[in-house]
Amino acid sequence: MFKAIVISACLCVLLAPTTLSARSAKTFSPRAQARIAREVRHRILMLSDFGVFENIAFRLNGYDVMLVGQVTRPSLKSDAEREVKRIEGVEKVVNRIEVLPASFHDDRLRRDVFNAIYGYGPLQRYGVGSNRPIHIIVNRGHVTLVGVVDRQADKDMAGIRANSVFGVFSVQNNLVVPGKGR
Repeated sequence: MFKAIVISACLCVLLAPTTLSARSAKTFSPRAQARIAREVRHRILMLSDFGVFENIAFRLNGYDVMLVGQVTRPSLKSDAEREVKRIEGVEKVVNRIEVLPASFHDDRLRRDVFNAIYGYGPLQRYGVGSNRPIHIIVNRGHVTLVGVVDRQADKDMAGIRANSVFGVFSVQNNLVVPGKGR
């Protein structure tokens, strides 16, 4: 009896690494990951409260999704997580979206920076449509521009326009020009 217990214990020790490695050697289909990425992007853009003053991005690690960014309302953070969890194939969602503090000063800056950028003639074409490509994140007087523009001159002009708004402490211009280094 003792000999049978020792043999079964040895087998468990010998077979445990193979079962663990089988679990950790999980293969991720590139097609499935591309589908999940498209679906996550689509669901974020379709959130009813998602607008120009929010920034939600994601990282895909296998079938796990990490949400990052900044939003002005806590409900948008939870809505984004709920929508991503509904996507077929997503195993885990880590929500690292920051909810920006409520501030009358920041709200005024959001409005004024929006008008300075989207109301400026050469940049007005970016203001057409519901999903504007330049997102304006304001946190305690500091402005971050996130999104995509067509030309380097547009990126520079958006940064200059945002920096010209009274009350802005600093501007971080993270706008991307396709074809240029990120």
